[in-house]
Amino acid sequence: MDDQKKMILEYVIAEYLEEDDDQEIDCDTELISGGIVDSFSMVSLKRFLEKKYSIQIPDADASPEAFDSVNKISDLVDRFKNA
Repeated sequence: MDDQKKMILEYVIAEYLEEDDDQEIDCDTELISGGIVDSFSMVSLKRFLEKKYSIQIPDADASPEAFDSVNKISDLVDRFKNA
């Protein structure tokens, strides 16, 4: 796992899982459709990524599908880092 995916995964675990939650998630875990990240949390995750990587993710690209796994989020970040 590369550093970017590891950082995103660690952020999701720290921010969206309860301390006593023993649910294990990985880069393919469904975050939104799996109920881990809701629409409000998705907005804060988007802001975090934009600040962390000095990018702008247009609202049209910030869909639930694009934020549904760490792998998809990392792909989205890469798209705008290289834009």
